[in-house]
Amino acid sequence: MISMISSVGRNRELGKNNSLIWHFKEDMKFFKETTMGHTVVMGLNTYKSLPGDLPGRHIIVVSNDLIDGVDTVNGIEPIIEKYQNTEEEVFICGGASIYKQFLPYADKLYLTEIDDEDDEADTFFPEFDKNEWNKTFIEESSQNNINFKMYLYERKII
Repeated sequence: MISMISSVGRNRELGKNNSLIWHFKEDMKFFKETTMGHTVVMGLNTYKSLPGDLPGRHIIVVSNDLIDGVDTVNGIEPIIEKYQNTEEEVFICGGASIYKQFLPYADKLYLTEIDDEDDEADTFFPEFDKNEWNKTFIEESSQNNINFKMYLYERKII
């Protein structure tokens, strides 16, 4: 099962200058709890932007570059072949290009929708037709007078 997890602003903002725009304690906790014990897949820039390891998770980086101590694949195909149509859930964690490549194969989207925007954002989550997904509210929180809600989108079976 291919799942994607991300935080997005009102205009699908993901980040700027290879960094997250918003750093909410509850959102980071949600990411950690949701991905713990699973494989997480990300692009090289997202991997390089991490403050450190992600304990309890197996990291795979999509890159043509080899990284010491980290599993790498040079395209999305090996991930799709291994995880599509299986019960084992893998989490796609960004960046924008990786999200865009995996979106057609995703079964679930775990999105924290932030009630804020950033005009300087340079990285965006890909557009998707919300009519093709069932949306379930998970939880909500607020930090620094900014509200955000976590949702699970599950692809509708046609």
